[in-house]
Amino acid sequence: MGEPVFEDETLFNPTLANSLSTGSFVSMGNPHFVIFTDDVDQVGETGRILEHHPAFPQRCNIEFAHIEADGTIRTRVWERGSGITMACGTGACATAVAACLNERADRNSTIVMDGGTLHIEWRESDNHVFMTGPAEFVFDGEAYAP
Repeated sequence: MGEPVFEDETLFNPTLANSLSTGSFVSMGNPHFVIFTDDVDQVGETGRILEHHPAFPQRCNIEFAHIEADGTIRTRVWERGSGITMACGTGACATAVAACLNERADRNSTIVMDGGTLHIEWRESDNHVFMTGPAEFVFDGEAYAP
């Protein structure tokens, strides 16, 4: 996935962010705001509102994450422009980085989303984030041409 970015004023307005609940901004090439909570199911009611918050000039993906007793991180995702999604690779990476930054996990995390589980490593040696997990066929369609 490359290296995470924590400050990008085109994606995140730190002055306005003070009005938000505690969360961490991480860009993995697209903007993510990760909130650690006991209630990841608030994704539907809060994700829509935060996606359009003025702190995010280009809107933002919102992750709600909970550290489980076994150390895995349960995450639900609100993707900008799409709403609740089953999974998000860049969101899993952003969540793992935020968990490490907030001393909730080490540099190797297991992220459990509605659509599956990913293993994320944020390497200290080069600051790159690596994602490992299964790939599955989820849709078949035909192009429509009027």
